[in-house]
Amino acid sequence: MLKQFSIALFCCFLLLANQAFAEDKKALSVEEKTKLTQKLTSSLGLKIVSLKASPLPSLVEVVTNQGILYASKDGQFLVQGKLYGVGDSGVINHTEDSLSIVRLNGLKQFKDDMIVYPAKNEKHQITVFTDITCGYCRKMHKQMDELNDMGITVRYLAYPRAGVKDQLGQYSQGFKDLRSIWCHEDPASALTKAKLGSSVAQRICDNPIEAEFDFGRQIGVSGTPAIIFDNGFMLPGYREPADLLKILDSIKAES
Repeated sequence: MLKQFSIALFCCFLLLANQAFAEDKKALSVEEKTKLTQKLTSSLGLKIVSLKASPLPSLVEVVTNQGILYASKDGQFLVQGKLYGVGDSGVINHTEDSLSIVRLNGLKQFKDDMIVYPAKNEKHQITVFTDITCGYCRKMHKQMDELNDMGITVRYLAYPRAGVKDQLGQYSQGFKDLRSIWCHEDPASALTKAKLGSSVAQRICDNPIEAEFDFGRQIGVSGTPAIIFDNGFMLPGYREPADLLKILDSIKAES
C-alpha cells in the first residue's frame, strides 16, 4: 500500500512539474519584471541588474550588485547558491555560465583603468584581481617576466582584501594604498615596488578602486589573486605559470 501511494505521489509530482514547466518556460513579461524588481529591492535593499527565466522551471535568475540569486516569480522565495543542470553531456554549471557573461560585460567599464603588463608576443590575456598584502599575489607578480615571455598579458584590477572601509567607517589602509598606486604617474612601476615590500606614498585622485572592489564581490571574488579568462570564467587562487599556460591553451583550443 505504501509503495503504491509513493508511486502515485511521484506521478502527481511529475504532472505538476510538467504543468509548471509549461507555464514558466516563457520569458518574463515587463509587468512581472517590474513587480519582482520592486519587491526584491524593497525587501532586500539590493540593486537588481537583470532578471530572466532560469533553466529551472518556476525560478527566475536575478543578477544583483551582490551576485546571482534565484527567486520565485512572486518574490516570496529566494535561493542562493549555484544551479547545476544534469544532462547526457554531463553536468552544466548554469550559474557560472551566467556569471561569465556578467564578468565580461563588467570588465568593459574598467578597460581604461587597469594596470597592464603586456606581453611582446601576446597569445593570451588574463585579468587578475590583486592586492599588495597578498602573499600569492606577490609571488605571481615576481613571475611577471616569465608570464610575459610565455605570451601572457596580465591586467590588474584592485581588490583590497580588508575591504574598502574599516569598522569605524574610515577607508582601510589597504584601500588607501591601492588608491595611491592607481593614482601614481607610473602605476605599473609603483605596483611592482609595493609588491616587493616598498612603502606606498599616499596619494588621492579620482579612480575606480571602490567600484572595482564592488564589481569583484558581485562576480564571486572572495580573495586574491582571482584570475578571469577571456571566456569570462574565473579561477580563484594562484597557479604556476606553466599550469596557467596549459589552462589558457586549453580554453583557446575549445573556443
